[in-house]
Amino acid sequence: MLMERIRADLTAAMKAKDAVRLRTLRAVIAAVQEAEVSGNAAQTLSDAEVEKVISAQAKRRVEAATAFDEGGRTEKAADERDELAVLEEYLPEALDDAELEALVTSVLEENGFSDKQQMGQAMKAVNAAVAGRADGRTVADLVKSKLS
Repeated sequence: MLMERIRADLTAAMKAKDAVRLRTLRAVIAAVQEAEVSGNAAQTLSDAEVEKVISAQAKRRVEAATAFDEGGRTEKAADERDELAVLEEYLPEALDDAELEALVTSVLEENGFSDKQQMGQAMKAVNAAVAGRADGRTVADLVKSKLS
């Protein structure tokens, strides 16, 4: 299970005195615990749900690094990118542009989606196939262009 791996890596980071990894993994564990107790009843997250939490954390790191760069705080931007590198170890490998386009085309053809009115159904099918391995905005833009 992914959380077991993260906790084991946290222990290893403590022993190795790896401050960046330690800080990042603690933040991930806190975010996962927060997600587990949100809502009506506490629950244990599946690996896919944990990956979504990690993906959200990664997106925050990208946005923060960009903001720090724009503000002239390059050392803080570098810290954010270091944390992002740790987070990416726990995420599935991202699809490159060619793979993503081939996957979208394949899903649209298999399901017979060809009209913009089918955008919602097409996005649901494509997102199931992509499974978090690409940015949602990029996927939506690609699906929209293919449904023209």
